[in-house]
Amino acid sequence: MPYDHSTRHRAYDRAHGREHGREHGRECDRSRSRSRSRSRDRGQVAIEYLGFIPVLMLLAMAVIQTGLVAYAAQQAGTAARAGARAASLGMSAQQGCREAVSASLSGRTSCTEARGGDTVTVTATVRIPSIIPLWDPIGDAHKTATMPLDH
Repeated sequence: MPYDHSTRHRAYDRAHGREHGREHGRECDRSRSRSRSRSRDRGQVAIEYLGFIPVLMLLAMAVIQTGLVAYAAQQAGTAARAGARAASLGMSAQQGCREAVSASLSGRTSCTEARGGDTVTVTATVRIPSIIPLWDPIGDAHKTATMPLDH
């Protein structure tokens, strides 16, 4: 005799005091309802993640921009020291400044020198790069270095 799955369920239900049709139907309906609810929840979670992506992108851009500000300030300090050293040896402070910074910032770097007595003071200005296209009003990083003149 072939195996009848529904006969097995009816026997189980009778043994446990359940009426096969209604009770089994309710369990199936609850199971289907939970399944639909879970799939709706998954869709809702996906949409919430999509809404959170712009926030993460803005946060990442802010972190990168902060790093660029710190990098420009560090490069301005390096340029000021190199420019002051070059000027103390009788060479061009501007050339010393530009050669000391990275290639990407050399076009954004300018130096001014001021002599006074036995010293030379060089102020380096580096324009801070922006990661936002077509928007570059971030500002400048200024650093100053003073060196004695070599006679």
